[in-house]
Amino acid sequence: VLAKYENQINVFSDLLEDLPDTEEPVWILGEHYDIKTEKSELLSDVRSRLWFTYRKKFCPIGGTGPSSDAGWGCMLRCGQMILAQALVLRHLGRAWRWGMDEIPPEEYMKILHCFLDRKDSCYSIHQMAQMGVGEGKSVGEWYGPNTVAQVLKKLALFDDWNSLAVYVSMDNTVVIEDIKMLCKLSSRNRLKASPCGPSDQKGIGEALAQCATQSPGGSLGLCPHPPSSWKPLLLIIPLRMGINHINPVYIKALKECFKMPQSLGVLGGKPNLAYYFIGYIGDELIYLDPHTTQTVVEPEGNGSVDDQSYHCQRTPRRMKVMNLDPSVALGFFCKNEVDFDSCLTSLTFLWHQEILKKRTLRMFELVEKHPPHWPPFVPPTKPDVQTTGAEFIESTDKLFESEEEFEILNV
Repeated sequence: VLAKYENQINVFSDLLEDLPDTEEPVWILGEHYDIKTEKSELLSDVRSRLWFTYRKKFCPIGGTGPSSDAGWGCMLRCGQMILAQALVLRHLGRAWRWGMDEIPPEEYMKILHCFLDRKDSCYSIHQMAQMGVGEGKSVGEWYGPNTVAQVLKKLALFDDWNSLAVYVSMDNTVVIEDIKMLCKLSSRNRLKASPCGPSDQKGIGEALAQCATQSPGGSLGLCPHPPSSWKPLLLIIPLRMGINHINPVYIKALKECFKMPQSLGVLGGKPNLAYYFIGYIGDELIYLDPHTTQTVVEPEGNGSVDDQSYHCQRTPRRMKVMNLDPSVALGFFCKNEVDFDSCLTSLTFLWHQEILKKRTLRMFELVEKHPPHWPPFVPPTKPDVQTTGAEFIESTDKLFESEEEFEILNV
């Protein structure tokens, strides 16, 4: 109850909050708003994003570890938010809006269950923290955006319901050939639609991993996403846009990324202080802040969740773009191959515009073919284990080979 009221402290102060008096549009994840005439629509969009913050009083991680992530889990929470936005686009679409007193779609509640602070939720703080051990991070240690991206990539292999292909770029380079191989190979390897048992509260994480659904009549359902020629893509691009401070030459391109319909926003912030950036206005970035400690929320007997603390009902926070730490990770979601090609077209046009302005520094490179001096690209596959619960993470060094990519955020 306290967490609910804590979240709503400023819910009625929206009209009193000073926002820039400007003719420039506000851009939020591919949508733009006139701040003078569309303020309510803007605020509705922001509060519809899933907001994950520090939590306390959850089951200790690993059985004997911390029962709160306050002080160390902010980048993990930001990783949850960028992934949750991809799942919302996947299942509900960009136009979907959350309503406090409305009955949410079934898909929304399934998405939320993926992130509950329980060891059997596939993207819980428990799963992410323990999978991070395989990335060289102890439970309770602060993460950078690249490490979070690697953790999400590995956890996604166990998530058959959402069925995402996760590509994390290396060395500021996005290889188009590798992405197409990943998405098409993954789609061919997917199981055909098969009977799935009814889900129950006993094992929501296992049910999700097995693509469990139940039709309204109570009979066995089929997996909701039949096989296709392209697996939906979560593209994460870790970058360093400067040495100690962001280089101003990158700012224009960074802001242009928020205009793309495939945008999932940006992971970043300041050293040891992570934010989830979802848009901008003028020279300020708009972000969701995970640095609020709320009490864990447990699902009810029927599986429903009191979700008000998972939506930020405060006026969106802003930060001068020049105050951004140069280490960030961009996120994009491409639902199909046409969407991916459209994303490439937008990025290529942006790069051409930067070249015409004689800005020789680009945030990252787009290349068609796999660089010959790189090791061969091998799409990741699910380790051969028989369980989808948290217990499979106890020996991550045996499940995956360690990534050789460098951690890019200062700590």
